[in-house]
Amino acid sequence: MEFKIINPYNNEVVEIFEEQTEQQVNAILSKADKTFATWRKTSFSTRAEVLLNAAKILEKNVDAYAKTMTLEMGKPISEAKAEINKCAWVCRYYAENAEGFLADEVVDTDAHESFVSHEPIGCVLAIMPWNYPFWQVFRFIAPALMAGNVGVLKHAANVFRSALHVEDILKEAGLPEGGFQNLLVHHDKIKAVIQNPIVKAVTLTGSERAGSSVASIAGENIKKTLLELGGSNAFIVCEDADIDKAVEVGVKARMMNTGQSCIAAKRFIILEKVYDEFLAKYTQAVKALKSGDTLDESTQVGPLARIDLADQLNKQVQDSVKLGAKIEVGGKQKDAFYEPTVITNITPEMPVFSEETFGPVAPIIKVKTEDEAIALAENTKFGLGISLFTKDIAKAKKYISSVSDGAFFINTLVKSDPRLPFGGTKYSGYGRELGKDGIMEFINKKTVYILK
Repeated sequence: MEFKIINPYNNEVVEIFEEQTEQQVNAILSKADKTFATWRKTSFSTRAEVLLNAAKILEKNVDAYAKTMTLEMGKPISEAKAEINKCAWVCRYYAENAEGFLADEVVDTDAHESFVSHEPIGCVLAIMPWNYPFWQVFRFIAPALMAGNVGVLKHAANVFRSALHVEDILKEAGLPEGGFQNLLVHHDKIKAVIQNPIVKAVTLTGSERAGSSVASIAGENIKKTLLELGGSNAFIVCEDADIDKAVEVGVKARMMNTGQSCIAAKRFIILEKVYDEFLAKYTQAVKALKSGDTLDESTQVGPLARIDLADQLNKQVQDSVKLGAKIEVGGKQKDAFYEPTVITNITPEMPVFSEETFGPVAPIIKVKTEDEAIALAENTKFGLGISLFTKDIAKAKKYISSVSDGAFFINTLVKSDPRLPFGGTKYSGYGRELGKDGIMEFINKKTVYILK
């Protein structure tokens, strides 16, 4: 089977890859297993040196890696460069902090000595999406390697060159052969990989359908999973908010990566006293966004990663219009490009409210009270994150426990940070990446109890 990489901006073929055979896949897993036997015994300083080297390589070649990303999945080049630099950040973060995170935890018991040690578990399979081709991988592999694990990656089929770049970066940085490898296979081959006893756990970022399938297979084989799935983040603007700031952040929160982000703001819930002002300013800001060649540094919005994704988004908008929604700006599709869109008169049964919209569509909803806004924000099967804009921080903090999301951001957009745990609830998945919690996901917490 062939994998054809198509540039979504101009529909030109970028590269073609051949699928690996079953024998090649088994050889990759065998190599990972052998490498783990030695990598797990390395010192933290040895592991840290690899990640620090990787950070330098990323920064040195930021232009080349960003261009690959842009050609493969259409990310505006300026955002692609920022993604590469963020990968360098997460490498340095874990290089500098992993040893402290994984230090023995002494517990006072009746024993002469008792503590919890943290040991690696082996080969972790990562199944990653196309929307952040480098970041999704590095936020998994940096803590995994520092913990003494090894990794294999099944990346999305439209970003295989990005995946191979990551493998090359880590090899150049000094990671032994087999420490990180790519599986260039179709998703129907993944079941056998998960079932292979060499694979000890699975981390997936993707759709709820993919997460459910992978978790089911892993569960049948008694293997741990971490799932980071979709989101429908609410963006609440209170009456006392700085409207200009809320508009500026709100445009970025919805339109970054052309709206193709699980943590993007996808439902704008605005208090009625400031609704008209917010809508007018937000619509004008969306109209001012520059679309065009994604290799142009000034481009802010590009195409979606594939034409079928634009088709799906267009259907969600049009089906919502049939139910009474009103398009304020945008709403037109050409191939993989979908115009930045603002849509109003939203009700909960509409697809743009009840489903995840993976593209540059901003539904704006008017509510009378803050309690109504919070209740509407919680009215979703997803639970990834929420943003709330107000000048009254004490009031905002009272609402933190009123929503079940994995993140609550006040006066800014929901974002991931290497220093903080990241993950969701409900259909947004389970488990946490990043921070100390992230490195602990794929660790054997071993109880040690000593009597004299």
